[in-house]
Amino acid sequence: MRISTMLFPVAVSIALMLGAVGCEQEGPAERAGEKIDHAAERAGDKIEQASEKAADKIEDAKEAASDKIAE
Repeated sequence: MRISTMLFPVAVSIALMLGAVGCEQEGPAERAGEKIDHAAERAGDKIEQASEKAADKIEDAKEAASDKIAE
C-alpha cells in the first residue's frame, strides 16, 4: 500500500477537525450579530406588549360604548 493512500484519510480528518474548530470561535461580527438579534427580539416583545395593551383598551372602549347604547 502506498504511503499517500494511507495518509489521505488522516489528512482529510485533520482538515475537518481544523475546520470545525475554526467555526466554533466567535468573532466580533458574530457577537455583534447576536446583540442585534437580541435587540430585535426585545423590540418585538415590546411591540407585542403594546399591541396587547392597545387591544385591551379598544375592547374596553367597545364595551363602554355598547353599554351606553344599551341604556
